[in-house]
Formats: sequence, structure tokens, C-alpha cells
Amino acid sequence: MGGMQIRTLDGDDPATIDLLLPGFRETMRQDLPDDPPVSAALLARLLQRRRGADRLILAAVDPDGVPAGYVKLGLDLGTGLDRAHGSLWVFPAYRGRGVGRALVAAARAELRERGRGILLVDAPHTPAAEAFAAAVGGRRVTTNLRNRLHLAGWAADHTGAPDPAALGVRLVRWTDRCPDDLVEQYARVWARTDAAVNGQAGAAGVTAADVRIAEQQALDSAHHQYAVAAVDTAGAGLLGYSTLFVRDSPMADSGQTMVLPEHRRRGLGTVLKTSLIDWARSENQHLALLQAWNAADNEAIRALNRRLGFRADQQWSTYRVAT
Repeated sequence: MGGMQIRTLDGDDPATIDLLLPGFRETMRQDLPDDPPVSAALLARLLQRRRGADRLILAAVDPDGVPAGYVKLGLDLGTGLDRAHGSLWVFPAYRGRGVGRALVAAARAELRERGRGILLVDAPHTPAAEAFAAAVGGRRVTTNLRNRLHLAGWAADHTGAPDPAALGVRLVRWTDRCPDDLVEQYARVWARTDAAVNGQAGAAGVTAADVRIAEQQALDSAHHQYAVAAVDTAGAGLLGYSTLFVRDSPMADSGQTMVLPEHRRRGLGTVLKTSLIDWARSENQHLALLQAWNAADNEAIRALNRRLGFRADQQWSTYRVAT
């Protein structure tokens, strides 16, 4: 990696987005050719600090100041203090030149200084990724599926969603800001999620203030959150919710879908996601597809996504590397 330097960048600085966007855009164009072009808003969302987590971004830069790749890590400040979770990208023109190894070495050194002994890195599940992980002493710990839903021809009445009234709920929807009279309940339901999210803090202990922070962070990266919640008509409060994020792209990202365990297997998840997709599409005529992620071994979520019309098109794996 002759002449390359490792630099620490601020993911909330627009200059960082400007620096990394060309290489990241070309990477995604080659690796995910069927996706819409990457926007600055998407990269800003990926790199920004999130509620309850610090962000570490290390870039490899060539002698001309052109970035060759970067590693982005989220450091949960509440739990999981022994690890960092993120992703590693080597831009196409610099592959096979030791950039990935140099970034892993730099990340290991930074994490050791912070007392964190575990590096978790997500990457597309390919033979090259498997070989690279093995070369740096990593092992695969989980695999996730990327699912996409093409909206052309999609119809809400084809998902088999029950009538909300038949389930004893009413649907409440909002953009960007949860209603004040629901935000405490929303936080309590969110706090019961247990799925780890790349680069983000765990959900345990989420408060209404955390909800407001997360909402503002989405807006700061030019993303608009659409949300639909199911509220019990008998007075039991908010039973579940589903969110997605829209930006200046034909593709939107699913956020969280959470139904309290004691109210699952009644069709609430189908109701929530069907209503959310139908509403967001009607409000955003530029949308052509949605993407959603789930663990490969989570059959309940896989079945829900299939019912809605999503199809898995790619696998991503998480690799664990000791620092």
C-alpha cells in the first residue's frame, strides 16, 4: 500500500461525504448494478453518528489525496462496550493492493486503544469476502438477507392483511415526528427490540428523548421517516409499529417493524407494513422499490416479507475479528 495514509474522518462533516462519495458510488455501481445511483443523502445517513453510539471512520488516502476505501465503525456507548460494528469498503480501482488489510489493521489499533477487543464487519457474502476474512483472522458469525420489493404493479389488497378493526386496533401514521401523546409508548415498544443493528446502539432503555434524537438525525441526513403504529382500541396502548425512510432516490429503506411478543401471530405485522408501504408510495411518486434486511434464520420475518412481495436478492455476512 505504498504511499497510502490512514486518516480519521468526521462522518457528520459534509466534506467527508464529498470526499468519499465518488469512490463509494462507483463501488455500489459495480457491486450492486441493479440499484439506483447512490445519493449523498444515503452516504450521509450511513456515516453519521447515531443515538447512543460513537462513530469511527478511517479512510485510506493515496498520495494525491484520493480515497482508496474506508472502514466505518459504530461504538455503542451503553452496552457491548467490548466491540465495534461496521463495514469495510475498498474502492474498485484500489482492490488487490493491500488497502483492506491496512484498514483492518488501523481499526484494530484504534479499538485496542479504546479497550475494545472485538471488531464486527459486514460485507456482501462472496468468496472474496470469505477469503479476506480468513486472511485477517476473522470468522463468519451471522448472515443477513437483503430483500427488495418492486412497487410497479404492487397492490395492498394482495398481501392478505386483516382489517385493523377485526384485530381490535386503530392505525396511527406520521412523518418525521411521532405524536407527543404516543412518543412514550413508542419508546417503550422500541426498547423491547433485540436485533443488533450495524453501527447503532442497543435498544434497551430507549426513552422519548432518544426517539426525538433519532428523528432529528434522520432529517439531518435528508431522510424522511414514515411510520404507522397499531394502537389497541380497548386501551392497552401501542402494540407495534413499522417505519421506512425516504430520500432523494427511487429506493427507500425499511426501518424497524416491531410488534410486542404477546400480540404476534395475529397479522399485525402484515397490517402495519402493508399500510405503511401503500401510504409512502402514494406520497412519493418517485419511489420504485424498497429494500429491507433480516437475519437469514429469522423465518417469521422472511415469511412476512414474502407475503408482502419482497424477494431476497443478496446475502451479507458479519465477520468477527479479534483486535
